[in-house]
Amino acid sequence: MLKQGALIYQARCASCHGVKLEGQANWRERGPDGRLPAPPHDETGHTWHHPDDVLIQLTKEGVAKAAGLPDYVSNMPAFGDSLSDADIVAVLSWIKSQWPSEIRAQHDELNRQASQRSQR
Repeated sequence: MLKQGALIYQARCASCHGVKLEGQANWRERGPDGRLPAPPHDETGHTWHHPDDVLIQLTKEGVAKAAGLPDYVSNMPAFGDSLSDADIVAVLSWIKSQWPSEIRAQHDELNRQASQRSQR
């Protein structure tokens, strides 16, 4: 799964999010077009601040739909029509495999908490 995720990431994500998950420069500042640059997916970004279900939804549906902000404009495409759920999980699994162990542990705890909330 990780090998497949790495291949898909390099083909579909790296051009914006960086070969080494580094994201685009000044990713917290809107560009002249009003859009935010692609954030890093390494430990310096905020990807690991979101539970898996949110990451899957963002990747599958795009930011505007996933966030419930129909007027939000982003360069991030929705991949639901071009990547299967298994492909999306593979990419996210590969990204997470690149994080330091302490960041993975924090993300695992975030997923555990999100799971508990959804079961209530």
